[in-house]
Amino acid sequence: MGVRAVVLAGGAGERLSVLSDQRAKPAVPFGGKYRIIDFALSNCVNSGIDDVLVLTQYSPRSLIDHIGAGQPWDLDRRHGGGIRVLQPYLSRTDTVGWYAGTADAVRRNLHDVLADDPDLVVILAGDHVYKMDYRPFMETHLARGADLTIGVLEVPVDEASRMGIPILDADDRIVEWDEKPEHPRGTLASMGVYVFSPDALRTWLTPSRHDFGKDVVPDMLAAGSRIYAHRFDGYWRDVGTVDAFWRANLDLVSLVPPLDLFDASWLIHTRSEERSPAKTGPFAQVRHSLVSHGCIINGTVENSVLSPGVRIYEGAYVRDSVIMLDAVIGPGAVVDGAIVDKRAEIGTRAVVGGGDDRWVVNVEEPDRLVTGITVVGKRAVVPPDARVGRNVRIDTGVTADDWVGQGAPSGSTIHHDTPIEEPAEPEGTRPPA
Repeated sequence: MGVRAVVLAGGAGERLSVLSDQRAKPAVPFGGKYRIIDFALSNCVNSGIDDVLVLTQYSPRSLIDHIGAGQPWDLDRRHGGGIRVLQPYLSRTDTVGWYAGTADAVRRNLHDVLADDPDLVVILAGDHVYKMDYRPFMETHLARGADLTIGVLEVPVDEASRMGIPILDADDRIVEWDEKPEHPRGTLASMGVYVFSPDALRTWLTPSRHDFGKDVVPDMLAAGSRIYAHRFDGYWRDVGTVDAFWRANLDLVSLVPPLDLFDASWLIHTRSEERSPAKTGPFAQVRHSLVSHGCIINGTVENSVLSPGVRIYEGAYVRDSVIMLDAVIGPGAVVDGAIVDKRAEIGTRAVVGGGDDRWVVNVEEPDRLVTGITVVGKRAVVPPDARVGRNVRIDTGVTADDWVGQGAPSGSTIHHDTPIEEPAEPEGTRPPA
């Protein structure tokens, strides 16, 4: 059976604040050594799907660099399958430009999606964290003679209003659909994972239908199409907000993590450069944490996730935080309840996060930085002895000269004076210690 997977990886990820300023959401580092998109790609190859299209749009460079020719996922094939990355384009007949939604992205690449007449098309979001075998999903679709099958799972009541909510009959056929309802009628929600029969895609992807959940599914139901649900009871997280991203990372350091990254039967593959093993010094203390290769720890790390190449100096204390590649936490610095992006530097004795004022929301991003987490952008510098409160955003590329005083009270933002362009540099480059 010929199966083609389409991974939607063009989201801007605005709710991730500074983390997605210069990269697409699926390219954001996660869980130490991974990127978010690694989970969708690994699920494909572990499920026996070796023909994958990735549709990009927003800031795709780091995502394209990460995917490369697909070698980490065994998708670097010249004939029969492999991975291809497709970007928006203009033609004489289609001058719209940017994709208008998930369905529009697939429609405008339908020639490639349906090339070679696949038997099934699996459409996936590239910004969710989960492990799922798609084979039973596809078997459900075929056994029921469905036009469309949608992956569903139970979610907390307070999250249901952000998702598509199906109403099922006794045979799990979807009979009604509420897209992001203000008052959900249930807590069984769409995962954003679809199995389509090719004829259904040809029929229902039209220029007027921009989004699967908002347009395509309701119109198919109204016409009597056979749409079924496939239930999933494993770990799944939409990491599209700062709080969800932070919590999903810290889920990994639980005594019994709900997402097992050590399962040899279902590895999460990624592009990973060679680095030395992680090293701890004589004063290091590490508890309940993930520590990636290339890290050097001389301070204390508790309940945190460290990406490759992180350096924690003597006397530094990192707690409840996510520290990304090659970031430096200086001597005596404290990082508490924060996300520190790649190659950022926290100066000597600086304090980032912490304190009791977690409910002082960020003035400029009151809907994104609201739960006490402070976010430090890529290559940003927090100067020595600075005090940074909660729900603070420190922009990408902030330098010591951008700090008017030596502090950033909770709910504030430290801006870089002028926009900077993301430079091309190898992954392993380390900032000066």
